[in-house]
Amino acid sequence: MIWGLLITWIVTSISLFVVSRLSFLGVEIDKFSTALSSAIVFGVLNATLGAVLKFLSFPFIFLSLGLFALIINAAIFALAAAIVDGFTLRNGFWSALFGSIALSLMNSLSFGLLTRLGVF
Repeated sequence: MIWGLLITWIVTSISLFVVSRLSFLGVEIDKFSTALSSAIVFGVLNATLGAVLKFLSFPFIFLSLGLFALIINAAIFALAAAIVDGFTLRNGFWSALFGSIALSLMNSLSFGLLTRLGVF
C-alpha cells in the first residue's frame, strides 16, 4: 500500500518534470523538488476536487463523450500550478490542457512499463 503510493508519487513527479522539459507545451517547473511537491498537490486535488467535479458534471462528460473530463483535468492541473511556487503555465489554459494530456500519456506509459516489469 505505502510502496504503491510512493511509486505513484515518484513516477508522477518524473513525468511532470519530463513534461516541463517539453518547451512547446508551456509547462515550466524550475527544479525536481518542485515536481515532487507538484505531484503531491496534483494528486490530492485530483483525488478530492477532481472526483467531486467529475461526479457533479457527469451529464456533461456523458454528452461530450468524455471530452469534458479533459477540461476538468486541465482545471485541476492549472490549480496545482497556481498553488505550487516554481510551477507555471506559460500559455494559461492551453498549457494546462496540453500539459495534463501529456502527463496522462507519460503516466500511462510509465505505469504500463512498470506493470510489465512486475514492479507495480
